[in-house]
Amino acid sequence: MKIKLAVLFGGRSVEHEVSIISALQAMENLNKEKYQIHPVYIAKTGEMYTGEALRSMSSYLDIPALLRTCRQVTFLPVGGDVYLQTLSGAGRKEKPERIDVAFPITHGTNVEDGALQGYLKTVGVPFVGPDVLASAVGMDKYVMKTMLRDGGFPVLDCVRFLRGEQMEDMVCRAEEKMAYPMIVKPVNLGSSVGITKASDREALEAALETAFTYADAVLAEPAITKLREINCSVVGDAWEAQASECEEPFMEDEILSYENKYMDTGASKGGGSKGMASLKRKIPADISPKLREKIRTMAVDAFHFLGMSGVSRIDFMIDCEADALYINEFNTIPGSLAFYLWEPVGVSYGALLDRLISLAIKRSRQEADILFSFDTNLLAMSAHSGTKGAKGTKGTKKA
Repeated sequence: MKIKLAVLFGGRSVEHEVSIISALQAMENLNKEKYQIHPVYIAKTGEMYTGEALRSMSSYLDIPALLRTCRQVTFLPVGGDVYLQTLSGAGRKEKPERIDVAFPITHGTNVEDGALQGYLKTVGVPFVGPDVLASAVGMDKYVMKTMLRDGGFPVLDCVRFLRGEQMEDMVCRAEEKMAYPMIVKPVNLGSSVGITKASDREALEAALETAFTYADAVLAEPAITKLREINCSVVGDAWEAQASECEEPFMEDEILSYENKYMDTGASKGGGSKGMASLKRKIPADISPKLREKIRTMAVDAFHFLGMSGVSRIDFMIDCEADALYINEFNTIPGSLAFYLWEPVGVSYGALLDRLISLAIKRSRQEADILFSFDTNLLAMSAHSGTKGAKGTKGTKKA
């Protein structure tokens, strides 16, 4: 019997389009003999749709027309199972489809930061990837840095700012903490969205304004002038995890931009974006065997420390002047699911997807052994003593 798999993608995120590309890549590489695939597209309004047309890239050239051919759906928990239910008034009525596993292939705020994971956990469907807390930690660059530093991992210092602070105060705090140049970025976005390098006060003010258009919290950190970026992926869970090959992405600007990552189609035969798979990179990275193993070991250790599950890509920075290595950030649902880092070590994209789904099923079975509730007579007691509850019944006086 096939595993009934709901692949979720899209969402209210600036990385909406990147998610579509990643999801279509994955659905193309899933074993059709093993999985019954249900694409679930999350529109930028938050509405969810399913339909076979969602599996064709060309359909997204006219999304309103595409959605008119699809059914609006929601997840419906019934008797311990979870179903994909067509909403009334959303087209022809169809029998609910039981879902065994949900596979979020979503990037960015509202869908990678624990919000979607919390929804899936609430309705009770097993899902691929990190749990709610790990998703939130991995998405918030400041929280992630704070935790990693507490765990003894090397990260750059930074200053965090919140919307509503005065520009003069933010600039002064940044200048007191570090010298120019600085990197300014939203704390909870990926794909290099909203990231700017600032070399003086005027540029810093402009960079802060840019970052605040995408997030309510922003951080500034020192810019490494002689920088090499090395990325490594990890797949596994709290019990077992393995590291992939390392890569070195190449930048055409001072920072690795959204355009570098997704809109440079030079590596794509026939044109069109292939997501992170089309980024100019060197695999394996041109680093010593000793540094390679240091990065791979640190990646697995940090993955375990933050409580990750599924597949993550960990981005490292090398300060060539100081000969120092830092963890830059975690990507808890990386673009293209980082399959291009696994193929060089003998793991096909299909095998990687199988592993991720198996990990989700494994976690669901383990959670079934955890006690989440217990029976009490609290409600019966409250019925006899009014609605003040246990706190209100102590020491009450009779009239």
